[in-house]
Amino acid sequence: MNNGYEIRPRKEAFKEGIVALTGLATSVVSDVLGRTIGAVNILPVNKSPVSVCGNAVTVSVRSGDNLMIHKALQILQPGDVLVVDGGGDVSRALFGEIMMTVAKSRGAIGVVFDAAIRDVEAFEKHRFPCWARGVNMRGPYKDGPGSINVPVSIGGMVVHPGDVILGDGDGIIALAPELVLEAARLGKEKETTERKTIQSIHDGKYDDAWVDASLKQKGVL
Repeated sequence: MNNGYEIRPRKEAFKEGIVALTGLATSVVSDVLGRTIGAVNILPVNKSPVSVCGNAVTVSVRSGDNLMIHKALQILQPGDVLVVDGGGDVSRALFGEIMMTVAKSRGAIGVVFDAAIRDVEAFEKHRFPCWARGVNMRGPYKDGPGSINVPVSIGGMVVHPGDVILGDGDGIIALAPELVLEAARLGKEKETTERKTIQSIHDGKYDDAWVDASLKQKGVL
């Protein structure tokens, strides 16, 4: 740490875990892990459906400043997801088309901001996944300080460098590498169960007896 600046080494991706988790819905994974994980109010800015599953490179900056995000762009590698804690401030955009183009050129597969971004049409045009707290045309300061590859908070969810980031139309979740394979196993089992439930609805065989059973336990019926 030097006057509020800190740059830690990039964490290598847990490739096996990323492969295992890819394609699962964030809602399903959140459910099987106790419905306690997931960022709040961090949603995709893309108009078309997007999804991502990759390695977290984290950045923490002061509100409205993106100097250290520019530095983080230099260390991105293919498969990385840039995750930025901007303190939830949306008064200035921290990221736009130029920085998105740099990130994409380095192989990044998506970005997540607990802050505002701008140039929304560019993200849509280039099909580059972006999740953010808001959108604002006003540009940022470039004075620092900030930290790279440190634990950050995104919509109330703690993200560590090297976590596996899973994102879709419902939002973003982050999983520690040691949780990923079990979460993937449980998630696939739950998706199978949900598909069977949906099919039972189409077949007119849906069993909702559990609703009245639950209400009876509560003394309602």
